[in-house]
Amino acid sequence: MFCALLITSAAGAAPAAASPDRNAFALSSNAFVDGGVIPKVHECTSGGGQDPAKKNESPPLAWSGAPAAAKSYAIVMRDLDNANLIHWVIYDIPVATASLPQNVDHVYRPSVPAGARQIYYRGSASLYGYQGPCSPSTVNTYEFVVHALNRTSLTGLNSSSSTQTAARAITAASVGSARISGES
Repeated sequence: MFCALLITSAAGAAPAAASPDRNAFALSSNAFVDGGVIPKVHECTSGGGQDPAKKNESPPLAWSGAPAAAKSYAIVMRDLDNANLIHWVIYDIPVATASLPQNVDHVYRPSVPAGARQIYYRGSASLYGYQGPCSPSTVNTYEFVVHALNRTSLTGLNSSSSTQTAARAITAASVGSARISGES
């Protein structure tokens, strides 16, 4: 009888061991589902054509379940089908922040979230911040990764840092990450 109680208790404990997955670090957007199509409003305006639906607005992003060690956040967006080309780096996002609105300002220090900084994009456009999907003849996959960082500020980065330098600094300080991808 005692063995039966132990087995029953152990079996009952198994679901509790899986419960941390329910609170795993997760990234989402109310603009598109993971693996879905990124709306045109988030596509670049520098790729040619005059489609008025394309506005180069960053998508809204939200995250939850970040590691307790997080002191700030950073987001890196890459074109996975174009040699992992980095389209967006925003960092020094305060730890109390759990989302970004649509259309973060295209400036080094955006107004929202206060304290955040963005890297200058040097590519088909030259601007601070988000450069949307720019694949006029193919469908590419774009990945957004939010990193929980072990420091409040990446003081080694500044307004002239490259996207690659920023991505390396973010990876080095990352204590966890979550991702979402979309096609455009």
